[in-house]
Amino acid sequence: MSKSKSTNEEEIAWVDGAIVPASQARVSVLDHGFLFGDGVFEGIRVTPAGIFRFDDHIRRLEIAARAIGIDVEGGMERVRAVARETTLAWGRREGYLRLILSRGVGALGLDPASCPTPTIVCIAAGTVRLPADKAERGVDLITSSLRRPAGDVLDPRVKSLNYLNNILAKREANLRGADDALMLNAQGLIAEASAANVFALTGNRLETPPVSDGALEGMTRRTVLEIATDLGLDTRQRSLGRFDLFAAHSVFYTGSRAGLVPVASLDGSAIDQSARPRVQEIQAVFQKRLIELSVSVD
Repeated sequence: MSKSKSTNEEEIAWVDGAIVPASQARVSVLDHGFLFGDGVFEGIRVTPAGIFRFDDHIRRLEIAARAIGIDVEGGMERVRAVARETTLAWGRREGYLRLILSRGVGALGLDPASCPTPTIVCIAAGTVRLPADKAERGVDLITSSLRRPAGDVLDPRVKSLNYLNNILAKREANLRGADDALMLNAQGLIAEASAANVFALTGNRLETPPVSDGALEGMTRRTVLEIATDLGLDTRQRSLGRFDLFAAHSVFYTGSRAGLVPVASLDGSAIDQSARPRVQEIQAVFQKRLIELSVSVD
């Protein structure tokens, strides 16, 4: 199984007002983000022009923090300043920000009231590049035996620090010799991949699962839907099953760090790629939008 590799030099991190090599960054072992996954985050693309869809990411983080009751002193303007400072330190390079808000340091128990001050961390890292053979052929997926929790357990729009469900699905894919896992909800409908949104292109129709089925409202997902509409495709957010992927003319998934990734197979069966040129057209426009929708931090 091939592994993706990050580009650029060592990651950096903003912690407690200082930017240091990520390998030297430290948070307390009593931080509830570390202890319990109590927090939220954003994965944000960085381009030579600035931060991709910066306002949209900050707004999504603000709503997620509000949903779980994290209130940062200085509000989201302070969080925005942290992201800006980290991006400036990263330089005018392609990259990825992991902007984290945790509940903060508190007692060893679960009580969130014991955490008086939320923790802010921002990490800058390189983008992910697929090996040449995978970029050409596409990745291999398996259907995970795990299920995505329902919205009444944890709303998928909250990008929680607790990713154990996703991690175990990814581990299952690794153990079965695949690149990633397709995750279904309790009804057997597609939610997403372990950490990416799924798309199926059939004829002139581009479809992706709705949030109600367990999909995250990804920023790359949103951009792809906008691009596809501009290109004259019939875009739909509707429930999809495994059958729909086998019936599609092309399948791909999207994420802030990886971009658009073609899917070659599911559970050992090949996925049709006859519409791959159309996906490549979307991908070409996406590369332009990365610059057009980036907000300068200078």
